[in-house]
Order: sequence, then structure tokens, then C-alpha cells
Amino acid sequence: MPERLVIATRESQLALWQARHIQARLGERHPGLQVSLLGMTTQGDQILDSPLSRIGGKGLFVKELEQAMQDGRAQLAVHSMKDVPMDLPEGFVLAAITAREDPRDAFVSTRYHNFGELPAGARVGTSSLRRQAQIRAAHPGLVVDTLRGNVNTRLRKLDEGQYDAIILAAAGLKRLGLGHRITALLSPEESLPAVGQGALGLETLTAREDVAALLACLDDAETSACVRAERAMSRTLQGGCQAPIGGYARVEAGRLRLSAFVSDLEGVRFYRAESWGAMDDPEALGHQVAEDLLNQGAGLVLAELSGRSPGSPENELTPIGGGSGHTSGPGGQYTHREP
Repeated sequence: MPERLVIATRESQLALWQARHIQARLGERHPGLQVSLLGMTTQGDQILDSPLSRIGGKGLFVKELEQAMQDGRAQLAVHSMKDVPMDLPEGFVLAAITAREDPRDAFVSTRYHNFGELPAGARVGTSSLRRQAQIRAAHPGLVVDTLRGNVNTRLRKLDEGQYDAIILAAAGLKRLGLGHRITALLSPEESLPAVGQGALGLETLTAREDVAALLACLDDAETSACVRAERAMSRTLQGGCQAPIGGYARVEAGRLRLSAFVSDLEGVRFYRAESWGAMDDPEALGHQVAEDLLNQGAGLVLAELSGRSPGSPENELTPIGGGSGHTSGPGGQYTHREP
């Protein structure tokens, strides 16, 4: 077993908190192991004047960290699971997914207590296409604008009056000791979380089985099963970073319950699905829920957003079972399978 590990991490306040958290937990589990941090600035941190969907997606937050592992400068990287692409590059593996913090989205405002109090034309800021689509579907009278930057930058813009409210991940606020800034927590029914939201993933090289063995003690079985189901759903849809997709799994009565949605950018064509599955086969549940969404017609929306021709042979997003219709408005179509 190695005597020393280096964690590659972004240098944002939240990323450093996450890396130090894992550093401390590894120290507790492996006394004598020396764990240090390698701070790095990624492309995603450098480009702040464009939406992530236009510049390459959330994968921009992990590429430099993976390069550091390939170069031998670091042995692992700590990621927010919602920032990890659905398919890892060859030679990399997620060795552990830690216990989930609060996965919900948070409504933050200095003047209003919830969405219901926002007047028509109020400006709401968020960087997420997923959040934007859900807000537009449920609250068409609001103005939704892109909001980039780290957590403190986003809060500062709110405090300066640039926005009437902003939506952030509750987990990030709580981890930074900013839970008091949360005005209201949004239930999954109000705002379905991002795939992997609230969970941390520990990535290493596939060849470093010794490192993976050290990290395995931090893996949380329930969180891992939930996140694997969510990621399998998103991977099957192949929506990429251009499509509003939400997915949230939880354990109830010993089984997995997965809810998901796909929407166009305006929240008009909105598709929902939910199903239950076994804890020991989360990927099967994720694939099933994705198929339910495609059967409703979500494949056409995904094809349009990705720039693919929905009728082309190479398009794998054609609705299964011939579904082609869609419904307008926040309700959308909904598929629910009982446990």
C-alpha cells in the first residue's frame, strides 16, 4: 500500500473543502498515511462568460485533474458527482462514492421566501439548464438568466440586486457553512436534482488498484447504488450537457426508487418517469426509466438539442415502442411503475 497520496483538486472554495474533507477521512481510516493536495485551475474555472453547455460541459472541471493523475503528480481526484461525465475516459475508475449530503436545490433570496412570492418578471439566476427548464415550466412568468461563478460570487450578485432569487445546490451551501443563506429547500417534486447531486466521487487510475483499495472504505453502499442508477439513466439517454435532464434515486423499504425528467430548454415539452428496482442492480433501473422517457417522445427533444437528425440510423434516441407525441406545460407526460 502507498504511504503517500496526492489529491488533485480545483482551487475553488467548495472544491478545496471537498478535498480536505476526503483528506481528513482518509487520515482517520489509515493512520500514518500522508495525504496532500495539488490545487489546480481547470478550463471550467477559467471561462466564466459563457454557459457550460456552450463551452464543453461539466467535463471541463475534471480534465486537468485526470491529466495530473496520468502524469503521476496525483493519485486521486475528488469530484462533485454531478460534475463527472457519464462516461469516464479509458484508464480511469470511480473507486468510491461517499455518503450523500442534502441532494435538494435551494431557493436563495434577500426579499422573497419562495417562488410563489416572486412577481411576474422577477429575475432568477442559475447556471443549470435542468433548473432553468423546471423553473420555466412551473413559473412561466419569471425571467430566468444564466448565473456563473463560484458560490460566493453568485451570492454577491444576488446581494447586489442583480437577481431577485438564485438557485444553488443545498449541499454546497451547507458544506461551506452557508446554510443560513438558504431561504427555502425545494422538494424533488418542485426541482428534481441533478444526477449525482450531493455526492462526492473519488476517481483514480484503473491501474492503481492499491489506491482503489485505500479508497474503498469511504464508499457508501446506498449512495453508490442511487448514483449508479441515476448515471445509468442519463448515460442511456445520451443527453450530454445540452439537454435539461434530472434524476434522483433514493432507497425506500429496501428498494431503489428513481425519478427522472427530460425537457426542452423552455420547459414546454416535458417528460417525467419513475420506477422501482433492486438495490443490487441499479443500472437496470436506470436503463428502464430512460426507456420510459424515450417511449414518451423524449428522444426527439434530445436529438434536436444535440443537433442529431431524429430519423438518422445512427441516432440511438428514437423513442422505443413508437412513442412520438408530447404534451405541453409543466405537467408533461408521466410514467410511473409501482414497486
